[in-house]
Amino acid sequence: MRFKNFISRDTSWLSFNARVLQEAGDATVPLIQRIRFLGIFSNNMDEFFRVRVATLKKMADYTEKTEKKGKHPSEQNPQAILDDIHMTVLRQQSEFNRIWDNVQSEMNKRGVHIIDAEHLNEEQQVFVRNYFENDVESNIIPLLIENIQEMPYLRDKSLYLGVVMKRKDSSYSQKYAIIEVPSRILGRFKELPAPEGKHDIILLEDVIRFNLPHIFSYFGFDSFDAHVFKITKDADFDIDDDISTSLVQKIEKGLKSRRKGKPVRFVYDKNMDSGLLEYLMRKLNLSRKDNVIPGGHIHNFKHFMDFPDILPNLINDDRKPFIHPDFKNKLRVTDVILKKDVMLSFPYHSYVSVIDLLREAAMDPEVTSIKLTAYRLAPNSKIINALINAIRNGKDVTVMLELSARFDEEANLEWKEVLEQEGVKVLLGVPNMKVHAKLCIINKKINGRTKSYGFVSTGNLNEKTARYYADQLLLTANRNIMADIHRIFKFLESPKPAMNLSMLENCKTLLVSPVNMRQKIVELIDKEIAFAAAKKNAEMTIKLNSLSDLEMTEKIKEAAIAGVKVNLIVRGIFSMKSQNNKFKYPIKAISIIDEYLEHARIFIFNNSGKEKIYISSADWMPRNLDHRIEAAAPITNKKIKQELKDLIEIQLKGNVKARILDNELKNEYISTDGSKPFRSQTETYKYLSEKKH
Repeated sequence: MRFKNFISRDTSWLSFNARVLQEAGDATVPLIQRIRFLGIFSNNMDEFFRVRVATLKKMADYTEKTEKKGKHPSEQNPQAILDDIHMTVLRQQSEFNRIWDNVQSEMNKRGVHIIDAEHLNEEQQVFVRNYFENDVESNIIPLLIENIQEMPYLRDKSLYLGVVMKRKDSSYSQKYAIIEVPSRILGRFKELPAPEGKHDIILLEDVIRFNLPHIFSYFGFDSFDAHVFKITKDADFDIDDDISTSLVQKIEKGLKSRRKGKPVRFVYDKNMDSGLLEYLMRKLNLSRKDNVIPGGHIHNFKHFMDFPDILPNLINDDRKPFIHPDFKNKLRVTDVILKKDVMLSFPYHSYVSVIDLLREAAMDPEVTSIKLTAYRLAPNSKIINALINAIRNGKDVTVMLELSARFDEEANLEWKEVLEQEGVKVLLGVPNMKVHAKLCIINKKINGRTKSYGFVSTGNLNEKTARYYADQLLLTANRNIMADIHRIFKFLESPKPAMNLSMLENCKTLLVSPVNMRQKIVELIDKEIAFAAAKKNAEMTIKLNSLSDLEMTEKIKEAAIAGVKVNLIVRGIFSMKSQNNKFKYPIKAISIIDEYLEHARIFIFNNSGKEKIYISSADWMPRNLDHRIEAAAPITNKKIKQELKDLIEIQLKGNVKARILDNELKNEYISTDGSKPFRSQTETYKYLSEKKH
């Protein structure tokens, strides 16, 4: 829904996912990347329904009840938003199907074919039959469902085959069954025997479909019709206020309740038997008003992010991460950081330097303690391995582990157990307030005096996602920054941190949510407004993942009307109407969607030529500014300041992968106007790889 001066975050988010779909449809993008963008689009949509649509459905139900009681409806009607979402999703699904058809045609030209159960040659049939008997059969449990009282538990993230079994000699004799496709155990793709130079791939559901006569042989059916479907469930859960229950128990209880969440979307093969479709909808308590979405032969496209690497990737071959020049030919990262600040830009710079810093600290006899925050960790985390090594070497290690990191709750519960078994002090955060700041402080005794160093990052401490998330990480021994990180950990280690938020007000250098980040940013914008009023150069450039905070969007508009030049680079949600004839200078608002996920948050204020530049973990959303522990670190090193300005300038000059963020959410590419194509991520790599420092 579009409101007078504000674009709803849900509508804006769908527009962002449309930009992801644009990448999948771009014929200039390498084919393997196009397939993976389809997977990213699908995964994004799953999470959107699990969280946002589920919340809107609850709001719509509540609004309907209050209206029946005679109370006035809210200004933003949640059902109207849901209706708008449903229509948009149907259009995007149609575009998705069109792109997938084109991608398959291109795959076929390159000798890569996805073969379904009906088109296997004799050799492939034998292969699939053997694969099923040896690997698949023991991992499936067919469920006959037409006479059951209650629908069996269906997993949220799984794919299912809905099967209709009939006898050709009787139109009245039929049974329904469902089979969960065990892709999380076996993977989704299996390569088939094929002539040299060709690749034939079969999906796991088609392996099962081919073997249906064998699976149900004892029923005497000779006709099988099987199509895929999946459900998306409400993934939200409430943390109850029972003071006798630990946070861990509450999270565990919440995860169990998530598994029982109500369906918020039902996606199915449009060729599914109509009787089975109606039966499934009835058993799942779904109606045509719900998000019941017909699609093609294949679903759960998120698995296509891991499509077999059998197609050439024309981008990554030439752009491999490299060691930052300040660390090249140096024995220790630590020695460099103690002398000067270093900015790492991922995924261009290698993440190895961060791992090396922690490994050095783990073995350094002068290091006494390591403290860091962890939000999303890699599955086989080298960060955790370094910390365990540190504890075994006698260091004090503290990890603030955010158990409420959405969809990482189970993984973080497991990490908690691993860390505590090794003797690491694990902090579990602040009730009703996620710790999203990315901080590390290492304390080291040098000649009897404690020296602190560490880092502030815009992204997670995750070496896996650092390969495709574009983030900044400041390695520093700056005394003021370290003092504030120490204060934040002192707050987190206090017995009841939620009661001691005032402790964060002692931070003098970092901007910290929820105590002063919003206020300080507003003050910085007000200074630019004052410079504009005094006819001085006034400009600010803000790079974010999401901009949806009403107060901040209104403050940006105020600045633009006053004559401040405003540049906005926002990857995802963008709720501001950026086009207005009252602005003295047009706001430049762009979104970059390319091979790497633009994830950094960078704030640049001209400040009358004495730039104030910050990197942060915080987007400009109410949750980040008011309901999370976040941090923004000032950049004081002149060379790093210039480097960040140069990197932002490269992004603002981009005319290949940048889209205009306009009031109508049209996602139009920036016009080259006859100028040479300038792809910002390619140019960023060139810039950083050529710097000698």
